[in-house]
Amino acid sequence: MSRSFAEIAFTPTVLAEQEKNGSAEHYAGFLGPDEASGNRIGPAEQQFISERDGFYQATVTSGGWPYVQFRGGPKGFLRVLDDQTIAYADYRGNRQYLSTGNLRDDDRIAMILMDYPNRRRLKVWGRAKLVGAKDDPLLLTKVKDPDYRALPERVVVISVEALDWNCPQHISQRLTVEELQEELKPIQMELAKLRAENAELKAHLGRKD
Repeated sequence: MSRSFAEIAFTPTVLAEQEKNGSAEHYAGFLGPDEASGNRIGPAEQQFISERDGFYQATVTSGGWPYVQFRGGPKGFLRVLDDQTIAYADYRGNRQYLSTGNLRDDDRIAMILMDYPNRRRLKVWGRAKLVGAKDDPLLLTKVKDPDYRALPERVVVISVEALDWNCPQHISQRLTVEELQEELKPIQMELAKLRAENAELKAHLGRKD
């Protein structure tokens, strides 16, 4: 856990709950000056982000309600622009523009990036800026998927304010079809080998008859 995370998440009410439930002493050190800030994207975070094909994103409505949605795409569609900035191309969807409207009103954003097979997750807090697709062509080329024919409506650029690798204890291990195929490869190879040996044995026994 980083100091930046604690400064955002440990509000007075949260600190009061920690005190009430006996965990305040355990977390007190994370608000100290010696704790790592935790708002920079290092090599581990960059690699993790580049391997994701989706994430959960939370914004806040003007009425104070959280709005959470899943954003998906090809692996690496969430780009790391520098050690404190990530971005993705925002394509037209159902045209409700809920997240877009929320970010116009309040630029705060939270994200959870999941790696279910390895039971890892990275939390991100930041401030989002919406850049029209025609307003910055160079930025668009950095985030657009060249193999996807649709044109983005905008680019969502997120200035990271805090990062946190979360405890994996209660993450259920899940696999996509693609990941499952990789796991099954050794079994499939062994099965093919056994089938070949079985066929050869049958042929040998047949010749004896």
